[in-house]
Amino acid sequence: MPGSTAKPEGAREPSRKTSPPPEPQGATETTNLLLADDHGLFRELLGRVLEMEHDIHIVGEATNGIDAVNKARQLKPNVILMDINMPIVDGLAATRQIAEEMPDVGVIVLTMYKHNHQVLQAMRAGARGYLLKSAQASEVLSAIRTVRGGGVLIEPTLAGTVVTEYRRLSQTADPAHGLSVLTVREIEIIRYVAAGLSNREIADRLSYSEKTVKNYLSNIFSKLGIRDRTQAAIYGLRQGLIPQEEFPE
Repeated sequence: MPGSTAKPEGAREPSRKTSPPPEPQGATETTNLLLADDHGLFRELLGRVLEMEHDIHIVGEATNGIDAVNKARQLKPNVILMDINMPIVDGLAATRQIAEEMPDVGVIVLTMYKHNHQVLQAMRAGARGYLLKSAQASEVLSAIRTVRGGGVLIEPTLAGTVVTEYRRLSQTADPAHGLSVLTVREIEIIRYVAAGLSNREIADRLSYSEKTVKNYLSNIFSKLGIRDRTQAAIYGLRQGLIPQEEFPE
């Protein structure tokens, strides 16, 4: 039609929300979400479900790993739902690149692969969450909000065996490496980070302010030579610092 313009690839349909809705006073902050999956129907259906939530705003879609990295740079989402098996560049490579360039962006791997080694690879790449596509919508929403709040979340049916595998791998290294420089309170905070608690939840448990928890984390990062909560969580898992009751086998 004269005067019409083509819709850019990855843009949302006009019927969808085009900007975050105003937030009621005291409401949870809006999460800008990027969907990265090469199956258009899956993206469409998942997007429609997620956008029913007042605090979720889908800023774009990606169909492969390179597209996901580029969209993350352009759109600056808070959270990305990332498939593993995508063309050109897979989701793990894209996650690694995003974690290096944009450490504040939380990547949740959403896949059909129920293999422990895939979970380990995803977490090593910098993912902060791992869910199966068979998960309920409520579980996906919970994961998005957990990661948005700075937490880490692993598919419940896989978490126990993943923690066991991290502990097995850590036995080949010096288990006290790095721990000697940490205080008892710092080790306790790493336990909570590895268990997936947000700064606010840690503050509530320890009767601290969030600012105090952030200060502790900054000291921990400096002492261990790590850069963010994801690396702290992986460190805690490798050192067996997470309470076993958090992830029962």
